[in-house]
Amino acid sequence: MPEPYGGPEYFGSEVRHARLHSGLTQKDLAARTNYGSSYVGMVENGERLGSADFAHGCDKIFDTSGYFARLRERLSERGHPEWFVPYIQYESTATQILDYSANLVMGILQTPAYARALFRAAYPRDELELTDEKVETRMRRREVLQREGPPLLWVILDEGCLRRVVGSPDVMREQLSYLMKQAESPHIALQVLPFASGAPTATESFTVLKFEGEPTVVYADTPLSGLVYDSPKDVSNALEKYERLRADALSPEDSIAMICKAIEELYR
Repeated sequence: MPEPYGGPEYFGSEVRHARLHSGLTQKDLAARTNYGSSYVGMVENGERLGSADFAHGCDKIFDTSGYFARLRERLSERGHPEWFVPYIQYESTATQILDYSANLVMGILQTPAYARALFRAAYPRDELELTDEKVETRMRRREVLQREGPPLLWVILDEGCLRRVVGSPDVMREQLSYLMKQAESPHIALQVLPFASGAPTATESFTVLKFEGEPTVVYADTPLSGLVYDSPKDVSNALEKYERLRADALSPEDSIAMICKAIEELYR
């Protein structure tokens, strides 16, 4: 049986088949894994991907030699919304990632606390465990920058990314300090587009991804999802906008100085 695109549905169906084969009820499985019956129901219905502990518990109960743990690990790599999966696939193989962040720090450079604050604001009714799973999934995107021969990541941050206090002043100080630390890498360049530069060439975030021997693509967020564009016209327009933004932005050195100043101001 092929794995459904969403991943959690496949994991849930496998748990359900194993449970029924073993003659257990959802209540039985919940008791043996130390989870609630409602949790088991959500996992089996594909409403959430079972946790690592739950997967290990299933392997022990069903005597499946690590099958559920391995399946969970593989599917957790897909733990992004389905509309975002194409971007993740492009990001993992790009040789250059050129990002303009208009309002918030891009995901690959977020700290766990910053990401958690964003998820809690966007999905306030989520259970805390689900928020933690989303944060974990986002943090795995850092692996792109840790691989051998990482891509060049060039990020232009609108000054608003520094001024908007996400979570708390402590969260923002940690986030901005993390940006400064990452900027020390030879594979990462950061520039700040100051308010003083006037009207920006682009008002929404977008990312240009370049590849070795493959066409360049552009990713842009929409109010409800995100889209990947690969037409030569769209790519050309995005590259032109990016070059204008880069020209209006502060130098990397002056950008770091502005980030440092923003951190100092958070102590006031």
